[in-house]
Amino acid sequence: MGKSYDRAEALGALRGVCAESLQAHGLGDAPVFLLSAFEPYELDCPQLREALLKDVRKFEGVLKPIRLDFEVISEREIAEIQEAYELGGLSEVVTRIQCSLETIWNAQLDIAITGESGAGKSTFVNALRGVSDEDEGAAATGVTETTAQPMQYPYPGHPNVILWDLPGIGTPRFQAENYLEAVEFSRYDFFVILASERFKENHVRLAQAIVRQGKRFYFVRTKLDNDLDATSRRKNPPPEEEVLQQIRNDCREKLAKAGLADAKVFLLSSFEINKFDFQAFEETLEQELPSHKRHAFLLSLPNVSSSIIEKKRQLLHQEVWKVALISSLVAAVPLPGLAFTCDVSILLRKLSTYRQDFGLDAESLARLAERSGKPLEVLRAEVHSTLGRSINKDVVIGLLGKATGTGLVMANFLLHRIPIYGALAAGGISFHTTYSMLSQCLEDLAADSQKVLMKAFESEI
Repeated sequence: MGKSYDRAEALGALRGVCAESLQAHGLGDAPVFLLSAFEPYELDCPQLREALLKDVRKFEGVLKPIRLDFEVISEREIAEIQEAYELGGLSEVVTRIQCSLETIWNAQLDIAITGESGAGKSTFVNALRGVSDEDEGAAATGVTETTAQPMQYPYPGHPNVILWDLPGIGTPRFQAENYLEAVEFSRYDFFVILASERFKENHVRLAQAIVRQGKRFYFVRTKLDNDLDATSRRKNPPPEEEVLQQIRNDCREKLAKAGLADAKVFLLSSFEINKFDFQAFEETLEQELPSHKRHAFLLSLPNVSSSIIEKKRQLLHQEVWKVALISSLVAAVPLPGLAFTCDVSILLRKLSTYRQDFGLDAESLARLAERSGKPLEVLRAEVHSTLGRSINKDVVIGLLGKATGTGLVMANFLLHRIPIYGALAAGGISFHTTYSMLSQCLEDLAADSQKVLMKAFESEI
């Protein structure tokens, strides 16, 4: 239109055409917003943002949707993001969130497994790690004391979580009075004291020494399968629960006499790790460990029950928004075929760990096949998600393409609480797409993991 062009007049004409069209279709009350992706702060963008936020707040106030803890950004995290943005812009936000994630991902957890010689420490270590006694890298087991010095056994796929198989207390080289010093007591986060057959004085002395040093211990009575088998041979065997309660009471009474009435006692079997008090044992550690070490402990657990898989899913959801935000902020070049920027390498690395956390990588499936006696191909057939079957850059880009335009409700809820919304919009960054893709992948992988578990043991666990 050259010199006759009048911007305000042109915008008015566009707005009028839209209004007339809406009116003709009986939608005359619908608001009209004029936008340009090249001018994210101009035209009606601010008004549209305010209208959307107003509706979100109205929705929250009227319906009061239930939000699980892992779906909400804490006020402390919001304040930290705001502070980082004011100090150094987006680069400082990236640094802060990366440090937060790495603190969680790299948390070191050292768990000492101790007790008298013959209590089954090595077998217990293998059971917790989800490996058999014959597997490569398993703790050595035998009818005699096989551990001459502290031996470390990291969880498969989680090298920062280590079970330490300590020498048996009471052996000639490791007497009770100097035991803790000999095994380098300060190295461990907490101790698990194992006892089989009966409670002994050495257990009390070790527990008292641990408490004096200001650390936690958990008392585990092992080899319950032997106790129950022996009891069942009686002429009139008592109920299983009665036998278990007698064992539990005996341990608690002797600990109480030694001034350790608050000690936690668990009854476990290394050959049936998902039975008896295993769930209570796992939940107690979750509650009493520091948050970053709790994260490491839970993700390292083998997927022996549906509840563990579900807890992993919820736990990993806590970090999805951080991973999505980092991936969006560090990218500089839009992806081919996608109209937004995103660092695929970050997503690729994280999705690979998710796959491993849910036991769907090749090594985890092979271990489960051996433990359950099911053919590997039978278990693989239960994996239906794209990511569960294979993972590479092309797969991730394909998943992002499918996620475009989804996940807006949750993403908008997150973004209107994060004080850098304008910066995200200006950079052409589609945070909601990466958030939605990661969330959907977690759901799919968790579902696959549940199906594999059910197939492995052919029962509801």
